[in-house]
Amino acid sequence: MPTPLPSTRLDGLHALVCGASAGIGRAAALALADAGAELTVLARSADKLAALLPLLLEAGAPAARALVADLDQREHLGRQIASLLEAHGPVQVLVNNTGGPPPAPLLESDEAAFTTAFGRHVLASHLLVRALLPGMRAAGYGRIVNVISLSVREPIPMLGVSNTIRGAMASWAKTLAMELPPGVTVNNVLPGYTDTERLGSLSQAVAARQGLTAEEVQGAWCAQVPEARLGQPAELGAVIAFLASPAAAYLRGASIPVDGGRLRCL
Repeated sequence: MPTPLPSTRLDGLHALVCGASAGIGRAAALALADAGAELTVLARSADKLAALLPLLLEAGAPAARALVADLDQREHLGRQIASLLEAHGPVQVLVNNTGGPPPAPLLESDEAAFTTAFGRHVLASHLLVRALLPGMRAAGYGRIVNVISLSVREPIPMLGVSNTIRGAMASWAKTLAMELPPGVTVNNVLPGYTDTERLGSLSQAVAARQGLTAEEVQGAWCAQVPEARLGQPAELGAVIAFLASPAAAYLRGASIPVDGGRLRCL
């Protein structure tokens, strides 16, 4: 008899998705729901989360709930996560995802921009992992997926603070990969140019500095991509759902570009 292929289903698993109200986070939540996971979706916008919940149930989630929280308010966040675990049990899948710092050159960024971004990305993610790890360890199963950026490999102009903080996230995750117990993995997804509100803001900022339209800026970006288009959030969501699944059990500490071939380095 041939060995059965590892499953990509997530039945019986509870996933917490940060930044789930829009963009890649929203797409990840829908993909995890489609794979059968129970969902807790976290963001600051109660209205957007409320609109997402019925879509998650329709997609296949056996249960879905909203957690209105701010990653900048970490003391409060810690209490919210403790209440979540007490009320709904352990979480086996964590998707660390949040909006990046405002676009700006590095030399135009002040100290506050760095400290805010470091707290929102690295410290909030670390808090969540420490809170959720006991449940993952007890289950013998855990998946931590960080949505970062191609800037981990190649800095992106006009994203000075983001380039710096995304690199810190990647180093944090690589170190974490060496310390987590067997069965609990951490991996990074590196989105390329993806059709989100965040990319729209960046294209407008670049256009204003270069005397172009946002459409012209995005056209120039697409010309750098062998697939000749922007990525869609659902394409990132599908990769995240795979990394959360049993089929990805031997992937650990990896940074995976999802960029249409834009990245030139090996």
